[in-house]
Amino acid sequence: MKFGQQLSQQQKQVQKLAMTQTLQQSIQMLHYNTEDLFKFLESKALENPLLDVKITRDYAEPTYKSRGYQGDDQEELNYLNQIPDNQTSLFEHLVEQIHLNYRDTYLRQLVFFLVEYIDVNGYLTITLEDMMSQTGAEYLQALDALTLLQQLEPAGVGARDLQECLMLQIERDESAPSMAYIVIEEHFEDFAHRRWEKIAKDYQISVSEIQKISDYIQLLTPNPGAGYGEVLSQTIYPDIIVKVNDHQEIEVLSTKSGKPTVAFQSSYFERMAQVEDPEVQEYLNEKKAEFEWLKRSVEQRGDTILNVGTEIVKRQKSFFLDHSAPLVPMKLKEIAEVLNVHESTVSRAVNGKYLQTDAGTFELRSFFTTGLSQGDDSQGDVSADSVQKEIARIIAEEDKRKPLSDQKIVSLLKEKDIEISRRTVAKYRDILAIPSSTKRKRFD
Repeated sequence: MKFGQQLSQQQKQVQKLAMTQTLQQSIQMLHYNTEDLFKFLESKALENPLLDVKITRDYAEPTYKSRGYQGDDQEELNYLNQIPDNQTSLFEHLVEQIHLNYRDTYLRQLVFFLVEYIDVNGYLTITLEDMMSQTGAEYLQALDALTLLQQLEPAGVGARDLQECLMLQIERDESAPSMAYIVIEEHFEDFAHRRWEKIAKDYQISVSEIQKISDYIQLLTPNPGAGYGEVLSQTIYPDIIVKVNDHQEIEVLSTKSGKPTVAFQSSYFERMAQVEDPEVQEYLNEKKAEFEWLKRSVEQRGDTILNVGTEIVKRQKSFFLDHSAPLVPMKLKEIAEVLNVHESTVSRAVNGKYLQTDAGTFELRSFFTTGLSQGDDSQGDVSADSVQKEIARIIAEEDKRKPLSDQKIVSLLKEKDIEISRRTVAKYRDILAIPSSTKRKRFD
């Protein structure tokens, strides 16, 4: 047997996408929200003397000034400086109150010790026994320190469990129902599990009075310290504005207010262009090309967001004409096919980008909702959003003395040609923060 080897040359043409650095940066720019885009352009401006980053503002918006500049002409506040600082933390708030209200004694030192063991929700995470072991304090001293701590604001701080947290808040509220404190103190488990008939019998009161106590408890906070140390609300500048005229015609506009733009430093370029140095000329040409690329990329980013937003508005037209209307099922892939772009491009264009309407500002991503298949004989899929709204409507109209079970809601939805399982109803109730039928029952 002979083995032979033949060599031949073939020409093959293969199309590949080369992910250059500039292409990667262009893709990343579409993913950036307004703040991230500004940071990116600012970093480029530090490397490129021909590049200037500006923020466009509507004439109606206030001019932000720097408080640190003491000259006659105050400088305009940097865009990132407009992001508010954090609020005072719970720890700082408590320490300040201790300094103001309590004299410098050994007992105050014990209160400071306890503050170190307050978590972000305002609860005490150390037992009095452990405190006594670490500090050498006597039991009555530890108890007095805890009492002083629990007298501080916010009401409920320093509690060791939810029951004590509620009792501390009730104790300070003169408008609390007369039986609220004792019910929570002596029958907390029965109250939480809605064994109200037993409580009513023990105290010889009506169940409707227990219902009033329950309504009041709902107004209290289970996490008294959660509101401290959070970042204050930041201004959101919408990327798109949707307007509806008197003829029910929808107009989709791109907004430049609050958005960073790039400008060319022509005076610097012209001055440096007169320098007869090949290296300087090469440097200028390189930086000018970078500016032109950044300008095109920023404009392309805006155009992509506008095109995606326009198609979203087109498909969700009923919602923009009537904000109570449910969203129709819509997927990223459908928008991508219409615009002839990749699905990932649409995903980047909707994350962190906002659309403003008369009813408020919405993230573009929120308009995408999955559809629930209704079988071959149905008129089409219904959106999860529309089903959730229908469930919320049914529960809102139910008799609160005889609330509907999840299975009964399934039956009512089926009458409207919406077929979903009981488990799905329970899932949507959780999303809508609607409790189960046993917890929705009222006795007044």
